[in-house]
Amino acid sequence: MRNDTRLSRMLHVLIHMGRQEGPTTSERLAQMLQTNAVVVRRTMALLKKQGYVCSEKGHHGGWKLAKPLASISLLNIHEALGAKSIFSIGLATEHPQCLVEQAVNTALEGAFEAAQAMLLERLAAVTLGDLAGEFERRFEGCAGQ
Repeated sequence: MRNDTRLSRMLHVLIHMGRQEGPTTSERLAQMLQTNAVVVRRTMALLKKQGYVCSEKGHHGGWKLAKPLASISLLNIHEALGAKSIFSIGLATEHPQCLVEQAVNTALEGAFEAAQAMLLERLAAVTLGDLAGEFERRFEGCAGQ
């Protein structure tokens, strides 16, 4: 099963957009992500619906950030993308009367809930501004070499 990389890919794109002065076209973003511009427009529409990006039509149009990077958390973007679950692993439900399945599911369900709560808390605590700052520190470190 493939990993869902939409969150990391959109974070990447948004940080690049934050470094640019003007709008960025769907075609340019598609090149960056090595995907189709239609996929970019569909995904960016989810972010636009939540007010994180806006679009400008016309010859010099494209996508722009609608909010500062520091005001957008990783959790905001995760939720805007409509992710239903953090984990791709799940519980077996083929035999709900089976006592072994019940015991296994009880143990796993508690572990999954605890892990998801911890991850969502961490995603809420980190902003795109934090990531952009980390990029800047790394970039300055490379420039000094």
